[in-house]
Parts: sequence; structure tokens; C-alpha cells
Amino acid sequence: MHKAFIAAAATPAKVHLLRPADWEEAAKSLPEAVAGLAKANGFTGKAGEVVVSGGAGGARDHVLYGLGDAMDALAVAGLSAKLPEGDYEIAADGGLPLAHIAAGWADGAYRFDRYLKDKAAPPRLVIGDNEDAAALDREAEAVALLRDLVNTPAQDMGPSAIEAAVRAIAEEFGADITVTAGDDLLEQNYPMIHAVGRAAPEAPRLIELTWGNPDHPELALVGKGVAFDTGGLNLKTGNYMRLMKKDMGGSAHVIALARLVMSSNLPVRLNLYVPAVENAIDSHAFRPGDVLSTRKGLTVEIDNTDAEGRLILGDALTKACESDPDLLIDFATLTGAARVALGPDLAPFYTDDGDVADAINAAGAVSGDPVWRMPLWDPYKSMLKSSIADMQNAGGAFAGSITAAIFLKQFVEARRWVHLDVWAWRLGKYGRPEGAAACGLRAIWTMLRTRYA
Repeated sequence: MHKAFIAAAATPAKVHLLRPADWEEAAKSLPEAVAGLAKANGFTGKAGEVVVSGGAGGARDHVLYGLGDAMDALAVAGLSAKLPEGDYEIAADGGLPLAHIAAGWADGAYRFDRYLKDKAAPPRLVIGDNEDAAALDREAEAVALLRDLVNTPAQDMGPSAIEAAVRAIAEEFGADITVTAGDDLLEQNYPMIHAVGRAAPEAPRLIELTWGNPDHPELALVGKGVAFDTGGLNLKTGNYMRLMKKDMGGSAHVIALARLVMSSNLPVRLNLYVPAVENAIDSHAFRPGDVLSTRKGLTVEIDNTDAEGRLILGDALTKACESDPDLLIDFATLTGAARVALGPDLAPFYTDDGDVADAINAAGAVSGDPVWRMPLWDPYKSMLKSSIADMQNAGGAFAGSITAAIFLKQFVEARRWVHLDVWAWRLGKYGRPEGAAACGLRAIWTMLRTRYA
């Protein structure tokens, strides 16, 4: 079980999630000493307020936490981030469903401690031992895996380590895995994956995982796995390069999603594709002005070597479409323009399928994982025009997230396709640590459960 959860506990502290409108009435049902302590500390249920009451021998017996008036699905993260190790049980939910409480609790309790001498000892939430609890546990484990992968520095999360992460889940769930690496990429016709990664110490590769009954609908997942992005010869400045260990965040999302699919035994035929490279610089680096061939047969003029993620995705998406999946989903830390448009919390997604878009929006509302549909505005394809090739890889200063999605669309021949342009990161919020974050994962997982289960 996830280390921030426990099935049952003998004497857990009672957690009361409270809003300002409910506080006066709720105070009447609390033990007099607890209500008095809350009053003495000025507790009113405002967002982030915490009061901890001690019982016999100094043990914690009641915890009051203010939710405020907002309906942030992960609001409880602000509480679990502050609490010490121990067992806790929800006594008042503040109108939040258990799924949101559990997701928030695990989110706030998370710490990346791989390189720390003192390991984290998170508070544990009692969630029971039924199937609903098992589902919450699977989700928390998948999100923790995603965050660990993204938080790990590139020195320990290169293309081979990304491959190892896929091999680990393949072994755990009996999936098949195939890896095409180095010059074999040219022989197997993945020229753009090879071009982007050929300058790095570790060979570029395409990692493929297959699982499930071939008679079930095929779900194809593709994730951008740029282990570190210098920008290539269009070198990033230091402030933009600082967080580029997270440029494999798309691969982390689909690895986590694949784990959810397999651990839940979702009735699909799963095909996972992760092009894993490092965009490095040496004498073999691809250059601005080069024209690359592609698996699809199109040619691409390189306008900017820092627009490399869409190149490796182009070959992987082409491969994914060759088996005619029922649904194709890709995740990528593709553009800064997506953050300019929607900020750090909203995950933009693109699709031409209205029914799928409606399902994702509904799933985002149910899961409390905010997403926003963006337009695949075909007239902007003209921004990708090249005078010497079929297209170029960057579209200029305007509509950067949209033109990136349109670039990917040229490599997609699938019945249904969804592209998510995610940040895979967040700044500190409500006491949660800055670092890797799942963006749109719970929304997509909720949609998939609805669609296939």
C-alpha cells in the first residue's frame, strides 16, 4: 500500500475538514476542549488553517483543517504536508469526496528523498481495504512513480533509465517490451528519433510495451522522453535549462498511466511507445537548416533545434497509428506557450473528436483534475510552411502550443487522438513541495475507466 495510506488503525487522530459556513455548527459537535482550543487559536475554517488537539499522554486526537470556500480537489495536500508521522482518519469531509481527499493527502505527503540521508516519514490516512480503497492506492502509487521519475536528475534518468522504468512495469505485469536503439533506429525507419538523440552519450531509443488481450480495443499511449534538453545548437539560456530534467515528463505520464491500466486490469490491448533521447551537443548534433526524413515519409526542415520533442513524437505517433488503435493519447512537455496560455494548473488538450473531448472534460470535473480543450486551428498550419521541405518544425512567436499540436497532427492517422501539452511541474502551493506534478493524468485515467471498464 502507498506509504501515506493505511487500511486500518487502532487509535487514529480524527480529521475534521471544515469550511467557514459550517464552522459554527460543527464546533457544537466537537469535544469542548477541542472547540475551545480552536477558538483560542482563531480558527474559522479559512483555507489552510490548522489546529491540532492533544489527548492523553500527548497523543494527537483531533485535527481541524480549514478548506475555505474554494473547491480545490487537492486542498487536503496543504494538511498532509504539515502533519507529522502518525495515523489519521477523516471524521468530517467538508463536502469533498474520498477520492479527492485521498489524492490530496498523498500529494501533500509526497517527498522526493532519493538523495537525502533522512528519509520521509509521511502521515498515514486510513482508507479501508475494499476495492474503492485499492483503486485510490493504485492511483497514488502511479502519481508517486510519475513524480519520482520527473524529479530524478538527468544524471540518473537518461534514456537507459527511462527504459529501465518501462522494463520494471513490464516485468511486474507480464507485458512484452521491445527496444530499438542507436543506429538500429535508422534501419527500422525512425530517423527523427535518431537525429535528435545521436549527439548524446547514451544512445537514443524507442521503447515499446505491449500488454493485454489482442481481442480488446487497442489503447495506444505515446510519451515524450527527452531526458535532458539543452536546446541543442539553439542553446537554451541557463534559466530555461535549469528544469530540463523534467523534459521527459510526458514519458513519465504515460508510464504512470500504463501502470494504472495494467494494475487495474482494464480490458484493453495496451501499446505504449516512449521515444527516449537526450538533446545534447557534439559534432554529431543536428543543425538549424537541416532537412530530416521521417517515418511518415514527410520531410521536415529544422528551424530550431529546441523544438525537438515534436520530432521524436512524430516518428513514435506514426508507429502507433500503424496498428489502427481505438484511441491514441500522447503526453508531452512540449511548449512554454501552453503555460503562457493557461498557466501552471490547467492541462491543455487537443483533439478533433468532440465526444472524446466531452468525456475528458467530464472526467476532469469528476476527478478534480482541471483540463482545458484547445483548438487545432488548421489555418495556422501555414506557420509551419517551409520553402525546401514539406514542413518546418517551429511556427514562430505566435500560438506556439497550437502550432506544435498541428505539427504532431501531420503524423497521426488514428480514429481518435488526444494530445496533452503538460508542464509536469509546479511551484509550491498550499504547503505542497515544488517539483514534479501530474498534469491531466487523473482526468485521462477517469475518462479511460469510464470508456473501457
